[in-house]
Amino acid sequence: MKKIVFFFIALLVTLTAAGQPDFSGSWKLNTGKSKLGEQFSMAPSSIIIKQQGNDFMVEKHSSFQDQEFTTNDKLTLDGKECINAGFMDSQKKSTAVWSDDKTSLKVISKIPMGDGGEITITEIYKMNGSNMVIESVSSSSFGDMSETMVYDKQ
Repeated sequence: MKKIVFFFIALLVTLTAAGQPDFSGSWKLNTGKSKLGEQFSMAPSSIIIKQQGNDFMVEKHSSFQDQEFTTNDKLTLDGKECINAGFMDSQKKSTAVWSDDKTSLKVISKIPMGDGGEITITEIYKMNGSNMVIESVSSSSFGDMSETMVYDKQ
């Protein structure tokens, strides 16, 4: 009897986790599959994600005006606000929540700007076959921007 109960518990855990993707790994931007901004793109050239339990750590490698930079964010997957370094010594406040069907992760970040306003960035992480796709929308006093970034696993 104990074996049957254990089997059903293991099956339930497996079925629950099956719909929730694990984004862990090293990812490289596939510009051919992505839909990036025509004049300017905020797409990182590579991303390293460590996802374990309730922790979601994202290391993004980007360049701007021929300068390379790296950002590191540590988030929790329970919707609680997390504070990480933003632009120019500011604090970026982010929340991460799974979609109802657990197939995508929505990260909303707010970063204060020097003019007293803020930039809001909404990123939706999901898998499309073996590719990780991030749909990003940013809004600020400078306007709105949206991109679809497709990454290949390395």
